[in-house]
Amino acid sequence: MSATGISTHVLDTSRGQPAVGVPVILERDEAGDWVELARGVTDTDGRLSGLLPTGPPTAGDYRLRFLTAAYFARVGDAIFYPEVILQVRFTAPGGKYHLPLLLSPFGYSTYRGS
Repeated sequence: MSATGISTHVLDTSRGQPAVGVPVILERDEAGDWVELARGVTDTDGRLSGLLPTGPPTAGDYRLRFLTAAYFARVGDAIFYPEVILQVRFTAPGGKYHLPLLLSPFGYSTYRGS
């Protein structure tokens, strides 16, 4: 992961392993409208780095949309959360933001990673 930017890591806590192949969309709030900035899919380690290809993030509201329905369907779990949205506010430009998602069929949690 670079010194600046946005990345994520999705772990399937019910299996104790990375959540492979989860589509993720990065959006930014632009005057009340969510604008897509980037998208990607978690790799074999459940990671997705370099989500902001245009350089370091500016101050503002961002969100990561994890499209979890496809992942849960692929692994044969119930789909209770077809999508998980993490909305964050960056108060200063630049910086490194790692936003992990701990995921299970009936729950999830997150934190600001390093």
